[in-house]
Amino acid sequence: MSGKPPDEGDALARAAASRSERHRRWLREGEPSVARRLAEIGVLGWVIVIPALIGLFVGRLIDHALDSGIFWTAPLLLLGLALGCWSAWKWVKSA
Repeated sequence: MSGKPPDEGDALARAAASRSERHRRWLREGEPSVARRLAEIGVLGWVIVIPALIGLFVGRLIDHALDSGIFWTAPLLLLGLALGCWSAWKWVKSA
C-alpha cells in the first residue's frame, strides 16, 4: 500500500465508500420494520402506475379529440410506463 488516498474516479473506491456508508447507516438506524418495507413496495408500485395512467388519460383525450382510434393512446401509455419504470429504478438505486 502506498498510503495515498484512493483516486475519486476509481469505480472500486466509490463502490467501497458507498458500501461503507450504507453499513454505517444500518448500524445507526437498524433494520427497517416490515411495515416500512411494505410501504416502500407500495410507493414503488405507484411510482410505476401513475405515469402510465397519465399517459393513458392524455392519449385517450387526444384520440377522442382527433377521432384517431388508439393512435396516441398506445404510444403515450408505453411512454408513461417506461418513464415510471425508469423513475422506480432510479429510486431503488438511490436507496
